[in-house]
Amino acid sequence: MSLAENQITPARLTPRRATVLLGSMLVCLAAVRCPQASAQASGQPQDATTEQATQFAPGVVTIVPGDASPDETFDGPLTLKTFLSAHPELEWKAPTFENGSPHFDPRSRTLVEMAKQVVLRREIYCLEFSFKPLRQMYVDVPVGSGKLQRKLVWYMVYRVRYRGGDLRPAADEVGGSKLYQRLESVSYDSRRFFPLVTLKDHVSGQEYLDRIIPSAKEMIAAREQITAPLYNSVEITRQRIPLSSDESAPGVWGVLTWMDVNPNVDYVSLYVSGLTNAFQQDGEGDDAPYRRKALQLNFFRPGDAMSQTEDFIRFGMPSFEDSEEQAYILDKYNMPEPLNYRWVFRSVK
Repeated sequence: MSLAENQITPARLTPRRATVLLGSMLVCLAAVRCPQASAQASGQPQDATTEQATQFAPGVVTIVPGDASPDETFDGPLTLKTFLSAHPELEWKAPTFENGSPHFDPRSRTLVEMAKQVVLRREIYCLEFSFKPLRQMYVDVPVGSGKLQRKLVWYMVYRVRYRGGDLRPAADEVGGSKLYQRLESVSYDSRRFFPLVTLKDHVSGQEYLDRIIPSAKEMIAAREQITAPLYNSVEITRQRIPLSSDESAPGVWGVLTWMDVNPNVDYVSLYVSGLTNAFQQDGEGDDAPYRRKALQLNFFRPGDAMSQTEDFIRFGMPSFEDSEEQAYILDKYNMPEPLNYRWVFRSVK
């Protein structure tokens, strides 16, 4: 039986499945200690995560530093097609202008030509994201008619901190014009976090949006022994993330929750949007594809539908010595090589 076939068998730990999962667990434990050795060998950026014990949530959090890139501070040069289509009268053409050209300035200085070579610049920031292990617990959730239903809830407790160092294009006066050839680092008193977090099952392709479950938050806070205020994805948008360079700074703590996740899920990723304002857009206008930058956190769950709360969900991707099995894993995660996390641009639907 192939590995692909093994992922869609009923919720039963077969001997083949047990062998594969046990081997993956051992390799995955090694990967946590040396997360991205393959990335180092291939010249890719090394894993920048660190671990820290916190007094506000006993245990260890994994810290992913912010990632603001100079390439994200501008778009272009691009053509403002919508603007040009709305103002055809700006074209230099006969009979108003002989030879279809302006009287004095060169053609490159006309508004039409400048609108075909526009560079859009912006300031970029990125928050630091830290998280505790992805876990599961049973919670009594209100349903219709005021009744309670026992549900298995996936959750993650996390912390966000603002470290400053935002990137902003800086202009110099050259010949009476502004020339952008450098960036400057700026910081503010605080930033805000507007999270949009999805959990994706890489086998089925199903995505689960973070849900607000009030009855779960108190139980999670008690289980994780959170002493700092804990906010859901709506409440945290009202909190200012203060600027801090102190490694022991408390930051702002939040919780993510999901329900009705496929009990047979093995390979999952979290996509965290809202940590940065970086984006990509192909051209301009309403029809141009728009993609927001998100943090992709990869996880591996070596278990099945039996006793789900006892399954330990591991941070990172499983590795296999067999090239075909490894190729299957990389294809499922849509990754070029095994990585614990990466920054990606995702389409906004």
